Amino acid sequence: MDESVWLKGARRCPSPNFNQRPQGANVSLLVIHNISLPPGEYGTGDIEAFFCNQLDWDKHPFYQEIKGVEVSSHLLITRTGEVVQFVPLNERAWHAGKSVFKGVENCNDFSIGIELEGTDTDPYSDAQYRVLAEVSRELMRQYPALCADNIAGHDAIAPGRKTDPGPAFDWARYRKSLEENAG
Repeated sequence: MDESVWLKGARRCPSPNFNQRPQGANVSLLVIHNISLPPGEYGTGDIEAFFCNQLDWDKHPFYQEIKGVEVSSHLLITRTGEVVQFVPLNERAWHAGKSVFKGVENCNDFSIGIELEGTDTDPYSDAQYRVLAEVSRELMRQYPALCADNIAGHDAIAPGRKTDPGPAFDWARYRKSLEENAG
């Protein structure tokens, strides 16, 4: 497999929840998400199990609400700043669902999804902001159509349906870190 589709330094945790992008699809959007499993708990390993269809549905009452759901993201950045990759960057991860960006529907077709381990209301860690900026800059180098104007939260591409990364995500800090460390 082409190593350029696996982010250097990321721990690989291949998910079965992906498929091919449509022919001619050009990666031009970066979507920022959040997730914690169970909600509000960190470091459980359950995000990885969920994205790999190995979650023990009986482990927590919330899991009955998501039982059988098959989703994935390209990348996860944990609270400690570790990067876990689930789907090769050239493939379509199942992270955006029904979505639209700049008038184009089905954002999974042309986006890369990054999950931050967190909630809408818990502040994200310094390590997450640092690593997110590093990863974002690397993706912008690899995919010329990705630029600061083509980075959005899940809430922006699925308004009314999704709220992440939520009010706890400091967009100004993130965007400033992209500018400060560019080059």
